Amino acid sequence: MRKIINDPVKVVADALRGLAAAHPGLRVDLEAGIVVRADAPRSGKVGLVSGGGSGHEPLHVGFVGHGMLDAACPGEVFTSPVPDQILAATAAVDGGAGVLHIVKNYTGDVLNFRLAADFAKDDEDIEVATVVVDDDVAVQDSTYTAGRRGTGATLFVEKIAGALAEEGAPLEAVAAVAREVNERTRSFGVALSPCTVPAAGRPTFELDPGEMELGIGIHGEPGRERVKAGSANEIVTAALTAIDADMPLRGSDTLVLVNGMGGTPLLEQYVAYGVASSWLADHGVTVARSLVGPYVTSLEMAGCMISVCRLTPELLRLWDAPVQTPALRWGR
Repeated sequence: MRKIINDPVKVVADALRGLAAAHPGLRVDLEAGIVVRADAPRSGKVGLVSGGGSGHEPLHVGFVGHGMLDAACPGEVFTSPVPDQILAATAAVDGGAGVLHIVKNYTGDVLNFRLAADFAKDDEDIEVATVVVDDDVAVQDSTYTAGRRGTGATLFVEKIAGALAEEGAPLEAVAAVAREVNERTRSFGVALSPCTVPAAGRPTFELDPGEMELGIGIHGEPGRERVKAGSANEIVTAALTAIDADMPLRGSDTLVLVNGMGGTPLLEQYVAYGVASSWLADHGVTVARSLVGPYVTSLEMAGCMISVCRLTPELLRLWDAPVQTPALRWGR
C-alpha cells in the first residue's frame, strides 16, 4: 500500500487538520468530527448538513461554504458518520429556520441521519427535513443499499438547494428543490481499477488485466457487469445509454458532470467529456452547463462517472448563483 499517510487509523483526523490549515475560513471541530462554515449559524437561514464516509473528497467537506453546505460530517473511510456527529453539525448550523439533511442512499447513512434528526427534534427542538439522494441507474440494490445508490447528484443537490437557502427560502421550499434535483438526475459509473482503504491495506475488489466494471459504486460495490476494457467512446456510450434508458433526455436542457473517481487524469476526463458532448448533441440534448473533474471520488480508483440533470430555468438560475467553497467557487 503506497499512500501519503501516517497512521491509517488516524487518516481522517489528519486530513481534517490539513483542511483546517488550508482553509482557515472553515471551523473544523476535531473532537466533534465536523466541518462548519465560518458564519454559521445565520439567523433565519435554513442550515444544510450532509456527510458520509471519507474517501470521496471533495464530497462533502470541500463543499462547505457560501451557497452550498453549512456543515459536513466526515465518517471514517467508507464508513457512515455517527449520530452524535450529525447532531453536533445540526445544532451548529441551526439559525431558527430549520435544517435540511442531504443523505446519500446508503443504509448506514440513512439510519444514522434518521436517528440524529430524531434527537435534534426531541432534545434540541430543531426542525429537520431529510432528502435522500438515489440517482445511480446501474443497479437497484447493492452491497450497501436498499434501492439505488446516491452518487453524483449529491453535488447538484447540495449546490442548488444551498443557493435557495442562501436566498432565505423556508425549509419546505429548500427540501422541495433538493428532491426535484434528485428526481431529475441520473448517474452511471465505470471503474478501471479498484481502490485501497487505508485501514484494510488491500484493494476493495479485484479486476483482471484488461477488464472494467460497468455500473460501479463509489465504495467499489459491484456494478451491472464486468467486461473487456473499452475505449472512451465505448465507456461513455454505455453510461449515457443507461442513463437515457432510465430517464429519456431528448429535448432537455441539461447539466452534465463528468466526474473522475480519484485516479483518473483530467486529460482522460476531458476526452470522456468530448465524447459525452457529441453523444448528447447527436441525441437531441442541449448541454446548458457542464462540470469536469474529481468531485465525488473513491480514493484512488481509476474510472469515471457521468451525471446528467434535466434542468428547468429555475434550477439553472440556482446552479449559476454564487458559491464559495474549497472545491467549488464562482460568481463572488
